[in-house]
Amino acid sequence: MPAGSMKQQIELAELIQRFTPRDGVFETAVPNLFVIRYSEVSEPAYRVYKPSFCMIAQGVKEVFLAGERFEYGSADYLVASMNLPVVGQVIRAAADRPYLSFKLEFSYEQILEVMNGANVRIVPNENAKRALFVGQTEPSLMNATLRLIELLDRPDDIHFLAPLFIKEILYTLLKGPYGAALGQIAMEGSHSYRIREAIDQLTERYDQSIRVEQLAEAASMSLSTFHRNFKEVTGMSPIQFQKQLRLQEARRILLSESAEAAEVAFRVGYESASQFSREYARMFGSPPRSDVKQLKEMYDPARSIVFLGD
Repeated sequence: MPAGSMKQQIELAELIQRFTPRDGVFETAVPNLFVIRYSEVSEPAYRVYKPSFCMIAQGVKEVFLAGERFEYGSADYLVASMNLPVVGQVIRAAADRPYLSFKLEFSYEQILEVMNGANVRIVPNENAKRALFVGQTEPSLMNATLRLIELLDRPDDIHFLAPLFIKEILYTLLKGPYGAALGQIAMEGSHSYRIREAIDQLTERYDQSIRVEQLAEAASMSLSTFHRNFKEVTGMSPIQFQKQLRLQEARRILLSESAEAAEVAFRVGYESASQFSREYARMFGSPPRSDVKQLKEMYDPARSIVFLGD
């Protein structure tokens, strides 16, 4: 890494550490910007990524989407362009050199605004692309990122400058090697756009019975084309996608409420408590009661974010 980039990386780490008083994920004064710190390797965290741009200033993390593994560290960034159920884990962190990162969530409307305002032209692809990718941080992206994070020291400037710097970050991503994959989600009529709408439906109605044929028809695709594009975007089938959403929500409810597993099973859309228990154990390694008991024994309110991820 060039000396100038290394200096900026150190500056970014120092800023994040200053605004993370302890381990966890912290909302900042910049809308939709979160800063994260871990002083040790974390447990695997199951959650749904919203559309977001993530960058690590120090440490290493791995993320699994279905069976695909993505690893990124201080020279990389990660973008999730759609709502995706993932498993994330910090794999390099120490008390004297903690994992430090930030997450900036964005909307499809922001992507479209940048594309239109900056006249960014992206040719629609015939097939959708994976909605999660890791790229190498270029100097222009680091510069834009650092300007945004530095606003945390100048709160009076956030209202005016943060939207400009966020646009610059999105513009830089759209002009980068994965710009086409990112831009497709905002292009009405593209395969990525239509799969994104199906994902949004599944995310909002995860607890309801939705026929894949309905999703394909709404996406104006044949059933086989819809299946192929959905799997290309998410790494899984629509049924597997919905199952992960249901099981993640069930785990959250079991951890936060005093509810029986059978009751939770029906709340998240299962018709069979025994099927729910089998699939829960397959995903998390233990049946609901054993899994939640173990998690609660590990639970520390100051570090609850370990289970929510980032």
